[in-house]
Amino acid sequence: MKKLLLYAHAGSRNHGCEAIVRSTLKILNLNNIDVSLATFRVQEDIDFLSPDFKLNFITYKRYEGIHPIRLVDAGLRKLKLKGDFLFSHSQKDISENLDRDTLCLSIGGDNYCYGIPRWIYYTNTMAAGKGSKTVFWGCSVDPEAINAEMLDDLKKYSLIIARESITHQAFIDKGLSNTILLPDPAFALDVKPVELPEGFAEGNTIGINVSPLIMKSETSGGIVFKSYTKLIQHILDTTDSHIALIPHVLWEHDNDMLPLSKLYEMFRNTGRVVLVGDTYNCMELKFLISSCKLFIGARTHATIAAYSTGVPTLVIGYSVKARGIAKDIFGSEGKYILPVQKLQQEDQLIKAYEALKEDAGHIREHLAGFMPGYIERAYSAGTPVRKLLNL
Repeated sequence: MKKLLLYAHAGSRNHGCEAIVRSTLKILNLNNIDVSLATFRVQEDIDFLSPDFKLNFITYKRYEGIHPIRLVDAGLRKLKLKGDFLFSHSQKDISENLDRDTLCLSIGGDNYCYGIPRWIYYTNTMAAGKGSKTVFWGCSVDPEAINAEMLDDLKKYSLIIARESITHQAFIDKGLSNTILLPDPAFALDVKPVELPEGFAEGNTIGINVSPLIMKSETSGGIVFKSYTKLIQHILDTTDSHIALIPHVLWEHDNDMLPLSKLYEMFRNTGRVVLVGDTYNCMELKFLISSCKLFIGARTHATIAAYSTGVPTLVIGYSVKARGIAKDIFGSEGKYILPVQKLQQEDQLIKAYEALKEDAGHIREHLAGFMPGYIERAYSAGTPVRKLLNL
């Protein structure tokens, strides 16, 4: 095979998605291979990826509102005549780029966790019809979500690389033999040093990330924002540390800047809280996170940036990916994750932070010894993929 297609990519202003693209290309280390990226937000990828990579961009077509294609699709579905009419149009440009010389990597690692991903099922089936091989790359899937329809789709992949052991074990339990367990590719992401923002005290700054996504998963109204507010006040009252509010996803519909900006306005007059801007790429954000004393994060790839640079980290988790990664690094989820669904009292986050702070020395020591080998394992994912490319 001589062509590589990365698909199921949402756009690089989700800097976790950007990190996956960058680290995937780094791990595969391909020369003289034509690489295409199928994306929902091509301008974001031109802005963040084009300066460093030669990529062919393919855009998923969007048909929004009362569009004739959507209306026809709805009618065909209601009559049970055709279930993929919309996908055949939205992915037409992808289809035209597939052939027997193309290897396709589904790089949206957690897309199978949110509803039924029939648009990805369609790509997998379409690729098989074109003679292309597919790889489910760096993925997490909630074991309870694996129904007969999903299992049928998973069997179509030539290779599945699960990024944490909970997902991998679920695949094994379902009888899948085309799967291996290796770390998320973003553990191999480069760090790009930048000037620290004003107010960011290197070595004495607590990094904080919160997202609208975890707020949607809370079971007690407003508890996430209240808990973060209490935590910041606690840090300011009991330490001399500064606080950096660090966004990692900056989409209009899912923007970390919204809750972080509200927190910043509450505490900006203290002179010890800084809001990190929205112009950094994922490697620069990784540098800022690596400069933190401790990190409390909601976005998985923000916490991966912290773990991989040895920063003691508390994950405000909501999904199998957060749980599985923590389990694989520390041997158990335990005190390293605070599930947002279990957040009920405003002082729970403070208690979890205090436990992290108390154990920080031990955690740094563990990460320093564990991470080099773990990151090296992430690189080993390149071997089976290059084999499928006949390299």
